[in-house]
Amino acid sequence: MGRRLICALAAVAILAAAAALAGCGSSKPGYCSKLSTLQQSVKDLPSTNVVKNGTNALKANVDKIVNNAHAVVNAAKSDFPNETKAITSAIDSLQSTVKQLETGPSPTLVAQAAGNVAALTTSVKNFASSASSKCG
Repeated sequence: MGRRLICALAAVAILAAAAALAGCGSSKPGYCSKLSTLQQSVKDLPSTNVVKNGTNALKANVDKIVNNAHAVVNAAKSDFPNETKAITSAIDSLQSTVKQLETGPSPTLVAQAAGNVAALTTSVKNFASSASSKCG
């Protein structure tokens, strides 16, 4: 009878441990999925056909990135204040340049926009690197 009790207790312990581990795998912070969405929208930006669709297409894609970036920043700013500030700064610069492009595109503004996109890409990569321990 003692063996049965020990086996039953062992089975309960194993089931409890399995349930606890199952819960651990899905407890990623909310900003992890938001980060994936932001990364994809940043990757999609270079495929914007400004020549064919004009600056409205660029603005629409930048607006999508801005919304995704704000979602990440709002969800992660307490855990990663420096990284989220960098994303916010890069977004603000890009938005400003795109607004200027809408009023009168110039080679200087196009180059500035490219630099803004590079800065944004870097800030998102830095955040992803910092968050990798929590997002996996």
